[in-house]
Amino acid sequence: MKCTISKEALLNGLQVVQNVVTTRTTLPILSNALLKADNGKLIVAATDLDVGIRASVDVTVEKPGGTTLPARRLFAIARELPHSEVTIEVDAKQNALIRSGSSFFRILGLPEEEYPAFPKTDGAKVFKMTQGTFKDMLKRTSYAMSQDESRYVLNGVLLSFKENKLTVVATDGRRLALVEQELEFPPSNESEVILPTKAVNELQRVLGGDEPLTIYLAENQITFDLGKIVVLSKLIDGKYPNYRQVIPAEAKERVIVERELLLGAVHRVSLLSNDKSTSVKFSFGKNNLEISANTPDVGEAKETLSVNYKGKDFSIAFNPYFLMDPLKNLEADEVFFDFIDELSPGVIKYQKPFLYVIMPMRTA
Repeated sequence: MKCTISKEALLNGLQVVQNVVTTRTTLPILSNALLKADNGKLIVAATDLDVGIRASVDVTVEKPGGTTLPARRLFAIARELPHSEVTIEVDAKQNALIRSGSSFFRILGLPEEEYPAFPKTDGAKVFKMTQGTFKDMLKRTSYAMSQDESRYVLNGVLLSFKENKLTVVATDGRRLALVEQELEFPPSNESEVILPTKAVNELQRVLGGDEPLTIYLAENQITFDLGKIVVLSKLIDGKYPNYRQVIPAEAKERVIVERELLLGAVHRVSLLSNDKSTSVKFSFGKNNLEISANTPDVGEAKETLSVNYKGKDFSIAFNPYFLMDPLKNLEADEVFFDFIDELSPGVIKYQKPFLYVIMPMRTA
């Protein structure tokens, strides 16, 4: 293999696949990135056997071929190269010779044949949408994924393709975020799958705006084709809990609040919460909402917001960090805060098909 590539294109390709490369592995080749040059393109790919990423960049190919090279080392070298033009040549013994201006490097690689093959998408169910739409759906839900590995089915987001809608759900058992988007597909494509955390994070990093996204869903495998970048992931094997049953029935009260105003107030009050007391209290009175934290041995904080509220006086407490997560990730000017009573979950909604359920906390 021999090709000439711009330093910027090489860095871009390596940057896309970097995060998937694993250093803690019993298979040394998984610490490498696959490089394959042909037809004016260099394919750069990496996998940890659960998530894989493939990027395509423009090159001048003198001799087609491929190899695998230590990904982190190659990235470190590429970043420091003095010249904008880079030549990569690989000999029969998998020695990669890298030249750029007055710099020369020789890196030992491993044969491309030993690299795990990327699965094909033949016979998969196909869904199409824009990258920006899907990225936004992940942004509005993924913060609610569980970090507790003992509840592995919650370590990801549910993708539910049902009734010409895509529903994305994330929950950790104490809060739940749900967003819906209309999407046309044949009834035979209806499916529910769990996309793992690592794939969710990688997708949020590489998804763009109005460019097309094609999703291929096969047995235990999902592929996201972004054009020049392809992300593949295994799916979490298990049954997602029935999330519909935790969504409260019709709310008794609704308070409309400015999102930025509420976020700022909760953030300031939360500065006086600590590990032992992570709750802020919402006290509703006539046209008034008082947000407060009272932490023994630390002190207290209070913020008052004017709201349109005519119901009976009552108080409810929430984890402030769980409250701030959706407020940070929504783009709305106003949010609706729905509630039934001090023991039932609160629900945050806004003008789009989104809802966030948050369990109340007990207060002394």
